Parts: sequence; C-alpha cells; structure tokens
Amino acid sequence: MHQVIFYPVSCGDTSQIILANGRRILMDFHHIADTEANNRPEINLAKQLRDELDASDRDDYDVVAFTHGDEDHIKGSSDVFELEHADKYRGNGRIKMRELWVPAAMVVEEATGDQLQSDRVLLRQEARYRLRKGSGVRIFSKPAMIKEWMGAQGIDFEARKHLFIDAGAIVPGFSLAEDGVEFFVHSPFVAHTDEGDDLRNSCALIFNVRFMVDGTQTDYLAIGDSQHGVLEDIVSITEYHKRMDRLAWDLFNIPHHCSYLALGPDKGEKETVPVAGVLKLLRQGRPGSYLVSSSEPIDNSKSGYEQVQPPHIQARNAYERYLKEVGGRKFLVTMEEPNHAHPKPLIFEISGGGCSWKKTIATGFASAAESRPPRAGRR
Repeated sequence: MHQVIFYPVSCGDTSQIILANGRRILMDFHHIADTEANNRPEINLAKQLRDELDASDRDDYDVVAFTHGDEDHIKGSSDVFELEHADKYRGNGRIKMRELWVPAAMVVEEATGDQLQSDRVLLRQEARYRLRKGSGVRIFSKPAMIKEWMGAQGIDFEARKHLFIDAGAIVPGFSLAEDGVEFFVHSPFVAHTDEGDDLRNSCALIFNVRFMVDGTQTDYLAIGDSQHGVLEDIVSITEYHKRMDRLAWDLFNIPHHCSYLALGPDKGEKETVPVAGVLKLLRQGRPGSYLVSSSEPIDNSKSGYEQVQPPHIQARNAYERYLKEVGGRKFLVTMEEPNHAHPKPLIFEISGGGCSWKKTIATGFASAAESRPPRAGRR
C-alpha cells in the first residue's frame, strides 16, 4: 500500500507521499522553531522528518515539491535541506533533495536586499542553480517571463526544455505501471504567471495524484493556496478537455487552510456559498472520501464566525455540507487529531480497498485503519 501523511504544523502545509516501493515525495515544509523546545502543540517537523528518514535508512527525498513561495509553505527549509548552490548549505546532516519541484513563479520572483537570506530567495537560488546545471529540478509552466530571464542569463532554454512541465501533462519519472502513482498537473497555467499580479497563490502547484493498487484507482487532489478564481479556471479547462476524471477525488487537501476565499468571494454569515466552478469540483468527491484542512482547530463559536484569518467556520460548514452530499466519510483538521493539545500526523493508507484514515489515539499509538470494501466499478 501507499501512504499520504499530513503533518500538524498550524496554518501551514507539509504532507508526504510514501509509495509502496519506498519512494518519498514531500510537499511543502513549515517548521516552527518553538516546537524544538516543546512549547507548542505543533509537531517538531524537522525532527519528525529526520526520524522517519533514519528509520528507513535514508537521508534524502526522491522529490521535495514547494507549491509556492509563501512562508507557511517553506519556513525553515533552508536550515533543513541540502542546497547545492552554496557550500554553507551542504552536509552537516542536511536532508538531500534528489529532485526539486517548483512553480515557474518561484524562479522569476524578485526580492529586495533585506530578503536575500530568506527561505524563499534561497530556494529560488537553488532552483536557478539546478536549472543552469540542467538536472535535479522540475519547473511547472514555461511563461514568457522565464524564457526572457533565461535568455538574459545566457541559459539555453531549448537545452533545458525537458525540465519544464505544463498544466495538462503528467510529470515524468513516476508511472502507474512502475510506481503505482502518477502526477497530473492542473496548475499553474502560463497565464497565471504572465498575466497575473500574484506570483504565489495564483501560481501554486495543483496536482491530481492518481494511485493504482491491485486494480483499484484512488485520486488525491493536492491543492496549494489557491483562491476560487483559479479553481474555477481549472474546472472549466478540465471540462473543456473532457478530463473530468482528473477532478474526481477520494482525498482532498483543502486550499488555503480552510479560507472561505477558496470557495467564493463572500464568507457568508453561517456558511460560505461556493461559486459554480468550485461547487462542481466539490461534487466530484466519491463515496467514502475525506477532506483535510491543514490548519489550526476550527472555532465553532461566536468569535469563530467573526474571525478574519483562516480557518473559517463558514468554509468548514460548506465543505461538510458537500462532503455529506457525495457520501464522504470524514472532514479532518490537522491540529485537531487526536486532540488539540497533542495533534499527531494524519495518515491515510491507499490500498486495494481505496483510501482509509489510520486513526491515532491520544497516547500516540495508531489504531487499525478505517476500512471499506472496494468501490463498485473501480477495478
């Protein structure tokens, strides 16, 4: 079986896919330094990941993907991962990245002098180094601005074109036949980078991750911090190309830490009303599916309904409404399981029976995974 793991890192994102053949794909990284002294309920992410790798006799990931350059998706990364572009970021127990995945926007985004040692700029420099070298990186979308930048740097685009992946394509290097997984790219589009002012959220990586185990297909929608307009674009284009199966989901990573803006422009008094395209996406959920909010606990009180920053209870109410409509199984929050004081990673097992959440009890020991028979018509 494969596993998908979501880590409790507050309102931030870190998840991992562990394939049955042992390959590991880490998506985003949000390490909170205060957890090293056990002063906070969030997990000590750097220690957790190192311990997991040590247990598997590894010091690397096959892929580390950063969906975009906001701090809550990259925080602490330059202290933990080996960056090949400078000796000071190599060795000393740093975790190696065999392949780095980034949106094109992370490569071309500018920075001011006081940001030059930030995680975002150091990751940008790493992506640029690997692009110049011609290996160890995948860049998603190839807008005119990156071609112009490469030309100005004297980098031959044609010689490195194989490193770029467009929306609508399957990422090379993984296959259903060899690995039991494939990554279909929903976003970013060229227009997201060339025509947009927002070079982060609107350009974030979004994948349909399709697993196959014993003839059973399971689909995971891995979504960065996208707002409703981008999601509507994805639905419209996917529908136009008659690929609606790529929008179906058994596991759905809720965008933007359960912000109402991933559903529609208005929060709503009690419940956010999704725009038409997002509503269509929510209705692609299959029976027995799961929704995961990588966020703080969601406050279902008067103050919760009034809070400005996500997570928003109005958004949760909407997600739960449509999860129930499709016969979904559970809405889960990373910072709520098994309890608010001591949250543990959410582990999903992908097997011939589909997707099952491996419950964790308060003592930290995992119980048997929820199970269900294989879905009719899915073999």
